Order: sequence, then C-alpha cells, then structure tokens
Amino acid sequence: MTVKVETTVNGQSVSGEVEANTLLVEFIRENLELTGTHVGCDTSQCGACTIHLDGVPVKSCTMLAVQANGCEVLTIEGIGTEDNLHPMQAAFQENHGLQCGFCTPGMIMASIGIVDRNKGSLDEATIRAELEGNICRCTGYHNIVKSVAAAAQDM
Repeated sequence: MTVKVETTVNGQSVSGEVEANTLLVEFIRENLELTGTHVGCDTSQCGACTIHLDGVPVKSCTMLAVQANGCEVLTIEGIGTEDNLHPMQAAFQENHGLQCGFCTPGMIMASIGIVDRNKGSLDEATIRAELEGNICRCTGYHNIVKSVAAAAQDM
C-alpha cells in the first residue's frame, strides 16, 4: 500500500508516493536524493540520520515518512552553502571536528539543536551529555565539543 507524503524540505514543498512503512531517512535519501543524511545503524543509536523536524532534531530512522506529512524538514543540505557555511559547519571545519565525515551531518544537525536549547548556558559537560546520542568512530570527541562551543559563540 502506498501513501502520499507532502512536506516542506529545506524550504521547498515536496511530495511523493511511498510504501506505508518507508522510513523518513529513506524518503529523504531515495525519493528526494538528499544523501547528506546518512544511515549508520538502523537502530537509532548512532545519530548519523539526524535532521530537524519542525525545528527539533530527530533521528530520521526512527520515524515513518508519512509522520512528516505537513511538517517542515531541515537536512544538512538546507543549512548552508559551500560559499556561506552555517556557523556550526564553519566551526567543525575550523576546529577539525570531523575526520572521515560520515557522522558529521548528523553531528552538526544535533549540535545546532544543542545550541538552540541551551542558549547562554552551554558548557563542555552539557555539550558532551547532549551529544551522547551521536556516535563518531574516528575522533575522541574533543574537537567536536570544541566545534560546538565555538559555533555557539556565533549563533
């Protein structure tokens, strides 16, 4: 059985017919061809698929595409451009907050949410605690935490 999904993704209205059990991450990657949102674990443990749904970071592998019907979806492709990076993207670049880059889109999307939720009271312990749901297999998180703290100054 297919269902129609109509949503706004990165500021543009989109729609598509999908199987009723299609995950939001699959809709984003396969139907919309926005491949910055990664599938890392399929169990909601790694956070590589983190996007914003109506302004709130969510793991897009934990919900069906039809649940995003009528919602605003923001992916990594919608937060900045190559010539005008989002402050979080710039901070990750400047502070070496990435290595292989696989977790980076989800890490950046989660980090934007962390800064938005903790304006004015963001310290290293808070950043580390809030990043717990995002896994990076390459780094020791030091530069990721440093990146989030630096971006918080510019956001």
